[in-house]
Order: sequence, then structure tokens, then C-alpha cells
Amino acid sequence: MTDYRRLRVALLGAGSVGSQVASLLRRHADELADRAGARLELVGIAVRDVDAKRDADLPRELFTTDADALIVGSDIVIELMGGIEPAREYLLHAINSGADVVTANKALLATHGPEIFDAADQVGAEVYYEAAAAGAIPIIRPLRDSLAGDRVQRIMGIVNGTTNYILDRMDTEGAEFADVLADAQRLGYAEADPTADVEGYDAAQKAAILASLAFHTTVPLDAVHREGITAIDKSMMDSARHAGYVIKLLAVCERLSDDSGESISVRVYPALIDRTHPLASVHGANNAVFVQAEAAGNLMFYGAGAGGVQTASAVLGDVVSAARRHIAGGVGVGESTLANLPIVPVGRVTTRYQITLEVDDQPGVLATVAGILSDGRVSIATVEQTVEEERDGEAGVARLVIGTHKALEQDLSDTVARLGASGVVERVVSVLRVEGN
Repeated sequence: MTDYRRLRVALLGAGSVGSQVASLLRRHADELADRAGARLELVGIAVRDVDAKRDADLPRELFTTDADALIVGSDIVIELMGGIEPAREYLLHAINSGADVVTANKALLATHGPEIFDAADQVGAEVYYEAAAAGAIPIIRPLRDSLAGDRVQRIMGIVNGTTNYILDRMDTEGAEFADVLADAQRLGYAEADPTADVEGYDAAQKAAILASLAFHTTVPLDAVHREGITAIDKSMMDSARHAGYVIKLLAVCERLSDDSGESISVRVYPALIDRTHPLASVHGANNAVFVQAEAAGNLMFYGAGAGGVQTASAVLGDVVSAARRHIAGGVGVGESTLANLPIVPVGRVTTRYQITLEVDDQPGVLATVAGILSDGRVSIATVEQTVEEERDGEAGVARLVIGTHKALEQDLSDTVARLGASGVVERVVSVLRVEGN
């Protein structure tokens, strides 16, 4: 057996991911030592309750409630406890103690990333976070390293497995949102309080991380436009399917260019994707990230976006990278944010739309609607009309599904507001962006 140098590894948190990381570190110790060039010694696991039930069979003597004492003297600290505090405090403590850190904490990086990266730069440490953006999918290293010599133009990602599971079943089975959400909670895909997933908060955190890397610009979480999927219903799914689309919750990170120079847009919302697009074939709770780069062209990264053992794979990849850096020596490589591109609001984005309206079934209504759209600089590409039968001698209600050419988001929003107040529109049923073309 090769006599490797030993590196002390501390683990903070022993939930579904942490337990798997600890188990794999112990079970594959020899293989990991060969790959890393160092023996990775798990010296302890910090938890709130040492007697709590775990997802893996681990020696009780590994557990401690004293995270600060565990961090001191460790070479690599893995943070898998989640939340903002005390995770932020522990990571900063680890960095200032001379350790490299590995984390899957998307919420922490999206809100305090610059502080953590700056602390690491000050002492020559490095922060690894492959598991923070898309679970087991390798996307952080490709953006940070493989595409460092290219210019990323656009990222479209399905980065939340819960919402993809819900929308996929609504699309393939014709199920209603509430029913599928209940199933997702029963199966463990959704939390008892699903707000972070279904309202897009989780995806927005990941979008901020991906955009910061792709465009070498610090992207604060509050600069990410966010919408969730709770308004998506069966009728919207039916209309999308009829038009050749599928609805996905997308994280869109885009480089924009106009007369004033370059800027970026970062947004999360449910959008229509053509069924021929690679992202349309992402089913169940899987994730995928579609990257468009100037030289490399189109790239897609696909796989499990969550799960204990799957996410543990990404975490352990980071641990091996950290160990190799320790063996090689030298300072850590900091995050590149020197591009410092301005982040524009969603109103400055240009895309296509599908607008669904309920209108009075009267002569001249379509012409009125078309006139309002034209006045608002929104050009019609397609129109489909269906009419309900008359009841009690009164005129029925017509449903218009209008596809537009590319329009400025602010123009579209203003125009939809005028449609709603026009007197001929009974109800604006939905407005969905069309992405991927």
C-alpha cells in the first residue's frame, strides 16, 4: 500500500447528502487516496444531535456538536448543513483557519458568495461548490475551467427537480398542479412547505451562481427576476401541447448587446420550449443545463439534480480536487468577476410570447385586439380562436391564443395591461415567454 500523506477532512452536517459523503469517504478510502494522492481521513462530523437517526451506518464516535473545534486543524472542511447561519460563520472560520472548503449550499453562495470568495482569496484558500448548482451534474467546472477561454452567450437550465417533476407529469398525464404536488410531497421530491421550489427561489439561487461564473460578474440574488409555477394549469398545458411546446421552469442567463454596450439578464420563470429542443426531453426530477458559447457552440449537461448519493458524487469530486491542490501546493484560484457587466431588469429583455385571452364573441373584437398589440409594438405571428357555445341567447366567450414575434418585455407588459382594460377582453388567461429559439 502506498504511504500517502494524510489530509484531515471535517464534515459539517449529516443529512441525506452528508451521510452519503461520510459513508463513501470511508468505504472508498483506498481508491480516493489513489486518485487524490493523499489519504482523506474523516476526523469528525458536526451535527446538532449526535443520536439522531442517519441515512448511513456511521460510528457514533465520529459525531460531535462542537463544529468550531472540529474545524480547527482540518485541511478540508465540507459544509452540507444548509441555510445561511451558522454555515456562513463556519465556512469563514474554516477559510481563516487555513482550510479549503467544499459546499453544496446554494442559498449561502447566492447571498454571501462574494464575502466567502474574498475571504478565500485573502488567505490563498479555495472554495469548491460543484454540487450547489445542479446536484450531480458537472457544470461548475465546465464554466469555470473548460469554457474559461470562450465567451458564454446564454445558459438555459432546468435546475429544480421538483418543479420539473410536477410540470412533466402535468404535460404527459394531463394532471392538475395540486394533485401532482401532493404526489411529489408523498414521494419526497417536494418539501412539506414547497415554496422554495414552486415559487422559483431555489432556481433563482442557482441562476445567480451560474450567471456569476458564466459572465465573470457578481450577480446578487435580488438582481434575478423570479416567477414560479403555481399559476400553471391544465388548460395552459393543453394550449402549449397543441402549439408544439412544453412548459418548463427555466433559469435563463443571457449576454445582451446593444448600442450602449454589453449587459446581462438573469431570470427564472415558466416558459414554452419547442418540443424539438433538447431541454423538452428532460423528464421527471432530472435537471439539465444548456449552454451556448461563442466558439464551443451548444453544449448540454444532463443528469440527476438532487438525491443523497448523486449529490455526494459531486461533493466528493470537489474533495479530491481540494486534496490534489493541497499536495501540489500554491494558492487557490479565485473567482473571476472582473468583467463586472451591468445586470438589466427583465423589462429590457426581448423574446417571443404566447398570450391567451378570453374575449367577447362579437364582430370587431379581433381587430381591436390586433390594433392594441400593434400600437404597443407587439407583432402577431399566429392567432388561434375557439368559441364556447351561446348560452341563454347570449353571445359566447371566445378564447384567443396569440403567438407573437420577438418583442421587448416592457412593451409586452404594458400592452397586456391595456388589453385587460380595453373592455373587449374578459380575462387575460396567461402570458408565457417562448425560449430556446
